Order: sequence, then structure tokens, then C-alpha cells
Amino acid sequence: MAPIPVLAPSPALRRMLAERGAGSAARCYQCATCSSVCELAPEAAPFPRRQMLLAQWGLGEQLMGDPALWLCHQCNDCNERCPRDAQPGDVLQILRAAAVEALAFPSFLGRLVGNVRATWPFLVGLPIVFWIVLLAATTGLHVPGVNPELSGLEGPFHYQEFVPHALIYIVYTLTALWVLVAAWVGGRRLWNRLGQHGARHGSFFAKLIPAVLEISTHRRFARCGESSLRRWGHLAVMWGFVGAAVTSGLLIPYLYRDSLFSWLPLPFAHDYPLPLDHPLKWLGNVSAVVLVIGGALLWKSRLGPADRRSGQTTAFDRFFLWTVLAVIATGVLTEALRFLAPPVVACTVYLAHLGIVLTLFVTFPYSKFAHLLYRTLAMVHQLMVDAATQAGVQSKTEEESR
Repeated sequence: MAPIPVLAPSPALRRMLAERGAGSAARCYQCATCSSVCELAPEAAPFPRRQMLLAQWGLGEQLMGDPALWLCHQCNDCNERCPRDAQPGDVLQILRAAAVEALAFPSFLGRLVGNVRATWPFLVGLPIVFWIVLLAATTGLHVPGVNPELSGLEGPFHYQEFVPHALIYIVYTLTALWVLVAAWVGGRRLWNRLGQHGARHGSFFAKLIPAVLEISTHRRFARCGESSLRRWGHLAVMWGFVGAAVTSGLLIPYLYRDSLFSWLPLPFAHDYPLPLDHPLKWLGNVSAVVLVIGGALLWKSRLGPADRRSGQTTAFDRFFLWTVLAVIATGVLTEALRFLAPPVVACTVYLAHLGIVLTLFVTFPYSKFAHLLYRTLAMVHQLMVDAATQAGVQSKTEEESR
């Protein structure tokens, strides 16, 4: 006799949904309109009807490892067509934020970001204070003066005189290593939970390639009818950050070409600071423009007037969006003010930029940036489940043919 599954409803989950703006789940009467209009749901496991029912019952354990949370892109076609205005797209959005918090390592950081409505001054202010204390202890917060020996394209001074590049790379390398550990633990936790939602077949890495290609083009998002603007905003922000990261990585050989990379023949070799017409400056500036465009599109689609197509914007969303926009704004200002403002003003903005970038880095495994990791894992899982289904069908067909 098969074991009877044990259901453990949680009133706490229902309270959490109500507190975070997803009390509309109670209005769902299971008509399945949402699942029938969703272009992204797999045929064998359509969503979000089932997830709405689990939310009504308070079955958090079943929801926290449900791949549907991550396969949903919140295009809100379901919101637009729901006859009860139950806002299933918004409900799944809030469940994703709860899942990020539940998967977080260490858990207190997940709670800190999850309760960002109250904790945002700490999350933004502490990294800036960290940089102030670090620079006070190492360089004395020395603001450089205007250097008449620098040419016009190089700028009147260089930020390295205010914050040594070695210090930046040490801080952000250590931060990146910590983020990788936290992301790995969170990813393993999700992967194990996903395994409870269908048998998998095939190689993880073989399925990772199509999942990454899908995310890099947002091809699935293109199938959504109501939120094309958000697709282009997400795509521009993602590739803008990729371009900025590549620029930062390529700068390292130029910074240390006389000491560590003297053996490497560098194209367009130039002493630091690099002039504005250098190819790496072009790459960085083009990436900044792409980021500005993406940030403007996200502003319009998520921070503008709310409607059923865009869905509600929670404090969790606003924190991420404001952090991204602040990184973009301070980064662009940092570049411009070096030519347009006194060094003390430019260095103040640069200090704020370094702090906000550190906020973005540290909160990566606990903010909406975690969607990049968890959605990739969910897509790989679904591809492996589909492969297992196909393998089972093929095996059954072969048996019947004998």
C-alpha cells in the first residue's frame, strides 16, 4: 500500500503572504484561467493554478522547492486575465522572495534582505561606512589635487590617488569569494528541493548550456504578451553588467602591465590612466549606456504607476531596483565629475559608488539577483525532467514493440 502523504498547512505562510501584499491569493477559485493563458508553463506541470492552491492551504514546504516559482517570469498575462483579480503573478513573485530567504546561507542575511523595508539603511549605509573607515586607516582619506601634467582626455586627476586599485581588488575579490560560497550553498539547497519534483535524466552540464543561452537572450520572456518592456529592461541591465565586469577584468593587465603582466603583449598599450578614446574606455562607456537604458526601462515598468500588467512592486523589488539604479547613476557621475567638478566632490560620489557596488555584491545571493542563479537551476531541472519523461516514453515504446 502506498504511503499517504502528510500535509502540514502553515498559517504563518498565509500571514506572510498577506503582510507582503499577496493576500489576493484567497480570492482564487481554481478556474485555471491563469494556467491556460501562461505561455511559459510546461504542459505536464502547468502553473500557477496549483501554486495558488498550495498558497491558500499554507503548504510552504511544497512551494519552496517548486520549480514553477522560477520558471515563471512574472509577465503577468495571468494577472491581466484573472476573472477574480487574484493576481497570481504577484503571488508567485512574493513566493520567490520567500524562497530566496528560506534558501539563504547564512539565514540571518536572508532575513536581513527579506525585511528590507526596515533594514535598507543598514544595508546601504554600512558598506559606505566600511569604505570610509578602510580609507581613513590606509590612506587617510587623502583627496588628490588637480595634476597639470595630465592631458585633457586623461582627466585632471585620477581616482587611484584617492582609492588605490589594489585595495579595490582585494575588497571585491574577497567579497566575490564569499558570495560564491553563499550562492553555492543556496543553489545546492534549491537543487535538492527541486529533485523532489520529478525524476531527472541526463547530464547537468549538457542541460546547462541551453538554459544559459535561453537566459542570455531572454527568449522565454519574449513569449510573454504583457511585459515586453520588462524583458528589454532586464536584458539591457544584465548585459550592461556583463560589459562592466569584462571591462574591470581586462583593466587588470593594464594596471599591472609593468609588474605582473610584462610578458603579455597588450594591444593599445598605454600608461594608466587610460584616455577616453582607449578601446577599454569605449567598452566601459558603452556598457554604462546600456545600463542606463536598461535602468530607465525597469524604472518605467516597475517603479512607474502600477497596473495589472506590471504587477505590484514590493519593498524587495524596490530595494534591488534602487540599488541597481544607484550603481548606474553614481558610476556615470563618477566618470563625468572627474572632468566637471572639483576633486573633493568627485571623490565623494566615487566613495558612495564603491559603497553601493559593495551593497550590490554582498546582497547578490539574497536579493533579486539570486533569481539569475535559481532560475537557471530550475530551467536545467526542467530540461532534465523532460529528458527523463522522453526516455521513459521511448523505453515503454520499445517494450511494447517487442
